[in-house]
Amino acid sequence: MFQQPGYMENVSLRLSEVLADTGVDERIVQKRRRTWLLRESMLTISIQLRDGNASEYFLGSQSEGTTTLGLDSDFDRLICINDINVIQDWADWEPGKPNYLMIQDETVSSGYCLLQRLRDDAPLPANNVHNKNHLRDRTGRILLKNKIMSAIGDDVIEGGVRHGPAYAQQGQPGFKDIDTVVSLPCKSWALQARQWLDQQGVGQWPSDHTKRYCSSTGCSVVGVGRSENEEFEWRISTSLAERCLMFNLNITQIRCYVLMKMILKTYIKPHFEDTISSFMCKTVLFHCIANTHSYVWRENNLLVCLSLCLFVLCNCILNENCPHFIIPGNNLMRGHISHESKPYMLEILQYIINSKGRALLEIECDDLGTRLQLKMSNLLFEFDIKESDIISGQLLELTAWFIDEIMLNCLTLITNSSYKEAIQTLLKYIFKVVIISNQCQRLDKTACSLLASHFCTTLGSILASLNIQQYNAISAEALTWISLGLNTDVASSKLKLASMFYCVGDAQRTEIVLRDIEGNYDLNIVEPICRCYEFIHQPSRKGFNAICDNHNEEAIQHTTAFCVKFLPCEINCVPHELRHEMFRSTQENLPLRGRHDKPMNFVVVDSLPYLYFLQYKAYSNLGRQEDKQRTLSNLVRTIDQEPNLAHRETALNLLGQCMEQEDRARDALHCYLLSLNQRERNNAATFHIYRLLSILGNGH
Repeated sequence: MFQQPGYMENVSLRLSEVLADTGVDERIVQKRRRTWLLRESMLTISIQLRDGNASEYFLGSQSEGTTTLGLDSDFDRLICINDINVIQDWADWEPGKPNYLMIQDETVSSGYCLLQRLRDDAPLPANNVHNKNHLRDRTGRILLKNKIMSAIGDDVIEGGVRHGPAYAQQGQPGFKDIDTVVSLPCKSWALQARQWLDQQGVGQWPSDHTKRYCSSTGCSVVGVGRSENEEFEWRISTSLAERCLMFNLNITQIRCYVLMKMILKTYIKPHFEDTISSFMCKTVLFHCIANTHSYVWRENNLLVCLSLCLFVLCNCILNENCPHFIIPGNNLMRGHISHESKPYMLEILQYIINSKGRALLEIECDDLGTRLQLKMSNLLFEFDIKESDIISGQLLELTAWFIDEIMLNCLTLITNSSYKEAIQTLLKYIFKVVIISNQCQRLDKTACSLLASHFCTTLGSILASLNIQQYNAISAEALTWISLGLNTDVASSKLKLASMFYCVGDAQRTEIVLRDIEGNYDLNIVEPICRCYEFIHQPSRKGFNAICDNHNEEAIQHTTAFCVKFLPCEINCVPHELRHEMFRSTQENLPLRGRHDKPMNFVVVDSLPYLYFLQYKAYSNLGRQEDKQRTLSNLVRTIDQEPNLAHRETALNLLGQCMEQEDRARDALHCYLLSLNQRERNNAATFHIYRLLSILGNGH
C-alpha cells in the first residue's frame, strides 16, 4: 500500500486525516488555546484581587494546542514577579522598586546574563551588598545570585520540587505534573535577540509584523546558569515570543510537530530519556519553516515536511548543536548528547526517514499506527469514542476547575473573618473585578464575568446569614446580590438561595427553588465540579462531552454543578444537620492537615446530594410523604452511583441523619461508618457515631 504512484501525497493526506481524528485540527487547537489563555486571565486577575503583583502564563503544548490525549503533555507554568524591574537601558530605571541591569558581555554564555543591582534613588550602580542574595564581583559590581529564585519559588509554589529553574509539582495518581518556572520580567527585547528581528529566510517567516509583536512581549530571566559563573548567571527567556510563533503556525506545521513528539515518545525517550526534548523539536521546526517556501507546508506534503524536520534534527545531533531560534548562540543540545548514544539515535532517525511512512505504523500513541493502517487500506472503521468530544469535555472541566480553585483560594483568606471584614473583602473583590473588566477586552472580560458571579453569590449568602442572626429574615440587599450569581452553574448558587429560605422556615419558596434546580439538573449531562481535594476523576458523561464539543466556557452554567461552600460567617444559612461539618477536625487531626486541606473550616457538600437532602427536609416540613421518600431514594442512589462526588463522606453523614429522622438507627450508624471508610480523619461522622451510640446507650 506504500508503493502506488503518488503514495507520499496519499500517505500525507491520510496521515492528516488521522491526526484530525485525534483532535489535531484547527477547531480543537483553538479550543485548547482559548481554555489556557482564559485560565491565565483568571489567575492573573485573582492575584490582582489579592493585591499581588505577578503575572501567570501557561506555556508549552497544552496552551499551544500541540498535544493529544495520548501524548498527555504536562502543564508548563510561568510566573513573572513584577515587583522587580529588570532593564537593559538606563532610561528604563524606575524609582520605588528594586532595579537590576542585565549584563550581557563576553563573561557570560550566549543566551544568559548577569543582573547588577542599581541604586533605588538614582539610575546608578549600587555600592552596598544589600543582603545574602547579593555579592560583589571582582570588578566591584553588586550581582544578584540566581538562587534567590528558590526562595521566591518556595513562597509562590507549595509542595514543589526544584528541577533546575523549574518547580515540578507532582500530582497524585491520575493527575498531571506541573512544571512551574518563576522569572523576573524585562519589558524590552533581549539585546542578544535583536539580530533575529532583521533576519529573514526564504520562507519569509515569521513576518515582520509578527516579529514586531514578539519584540513587544519583551523577555524574562530565569534563575539558572551554565558556566563558571553558574551562581550568578540568569537564562534569558523569550518564551512568550515563542508562543506567539506557535500561534502563527498552520495546521500542517502543527501536525508535523505533533508527529515529531510522537516519534520522540515511541522511538527515542524509552532508550534515551534526557537527550532530545520537545523544545528541541519545536526549535528544529521553526528553523525548517523559516528556511523553506511556505507552499511546502500543506496537507498533502506532510510526510515530506516531517522527513525534512527529522533530517535537520539528525544534523543537530550529529553536530551536537541545536541553535535557539531567536538567540542562535544558545546551543540547546549542549551537554545533552553523549558519544555513546549519538550513533544509535542517528540510526533510529535515519530508519524513520528512509521508511517513507512505514515507521509511523509502529506508533501506538493515540492508536496512530492502527488508524493510519485502516485509512491506507480504505477500511471504513469508526472508533467508538469521538476524540473531539472527550477533549472538549476535559477542557470545559478544566475551566470550571480553575474557577473553583480560584474561589477556594480567595475564600480561604476570609475563612475566619468577621461579618464586617468578609463583606468588605468581597465588595473589594467585586469592585476590582468591575474596574478590571472595564479596562480590558475579550477573554479578560470573560474571566472577570466568570469570577464576579461567584463573589456575588457568596456576598449575598453572608449578608443573609447576618440578616437571619439579627432578625430571622432575609433582606432585599442579600437577595439582590445572590441573584447576580444564580447562573454560575446548574445548582450550587441556587442551592445557597434554597438553603437561605429553608433556614428562615420558608418551606414553600425552598421547594420552588429546589424544583427548578432538579428540572435543570440533567443526570445524563451535568458533571460535578470540585477542587477541594485531589481525587481520581472518572470519565465524564457522553452527554456532557457532546455539549462541550459545540460550546466554550458559556456551557459551564448548563453542564456543571460546583460543590456548595459555606464559610463560618454563612453559618445561619446552613441547616443544623450540615453545621457539624464545620467542626469536623478533632484536636489530634489538626496537626495532620496538609496543603490540600484548605476547606477544613468550611462546610462543603456536593450539589446533587445536597439538592436531595434539602428536598427531603422541605417535603418533611410540608408533609408530602411520597415526595419525601422519593428524594430519600434519590439521595441513596446518588451516593451509590455518582462516580465523581468529592465529598461522598459528607453526603453519607447527611443520609445518616435522614435515617435517624426515619427512626432507622442501625442504617444511620451504617452510613456514618461508611463515611469514615471514605475519609478516616477530619470527618464529622466521628461526632455522629458518638452521639448516636450515646442515644442508643441511654435507651432512646
